[in-house]
Amino acid sequence: MPQHLRPRERLLREGPGALSEAELLAILLRTGTRRETALDLAHRLLSRPEGLAFLAIAPLEELQKERGVGLAKAAQIKAALELGRRLNHFIFHQEPIKGPQDVARLLMDQMRFLDREVFRTVSLNVKNRIIAIDTVSVGSLNSSLVHPREVFKDPIRRSAAAIILVHNHPSGDPSPSEEDVGVTRRLVEAGRILGIQVLDHIIIGDGVYFSFKEKNLL
Repeated sequence: MPQHLRPRERLLREGPGALSEAELLAILLRTGTRRETALDLAHRLLSRPEGLAFLAIAPLEELQKERGVGLAKAAQIKAALELGRRLNHFIFHQEPIKGPQDVARLLMDQMRFLDREVFRTVSLNVKNRIIAIDTVSVGSLNSSLVHPREVFKDPIRRSAAAIILVHNHPSGDPSPSEEDVGVTRRLVEAGRILGIQVLDHIIIGDGVYFSFKEKNLL
């Protein structure tokens, strides 16, 4: 490949924003195989129906079995994705939460690919800045898994002024079930008693979300 077209040289000359996903991935991979350049390998990895999401959802063991990848390259990819996720968390932790879209943007990439329902609480201080994000339960959402005692345990310990409830739907459809609605009402009432306001309940789907607050269901 001519030097001026190589991904690393293009990044140095034009900046990372000018590169395609395949070119950015090729820089992480560094080398290809006897039959493929690093860019060819990157295009092949991204050609799956899941696209870039494949790198996030594939376990390390599966990723390293891809022809031309191996353990070292798979680890580099996973490390880069984790750094991006942590940077996203850091940026959002510095700014107050202004609406459900902020929480959805913060947790979407982390929760949209989970194969089980995970219920979390986002604890906020009086300025609506995030104190912490805690996992309450893993499994289908029901009253026993998200008992108020478990939901409010960490927010109380952290002296949270308010919380936002978040869970995912592995089906990709964020529409609330009757169980979702019932659990939400129960937790909102528990929050009133405890003096911790439940600002919203957000359901994460595949690239989309549902906000109880936006739909006036709180």
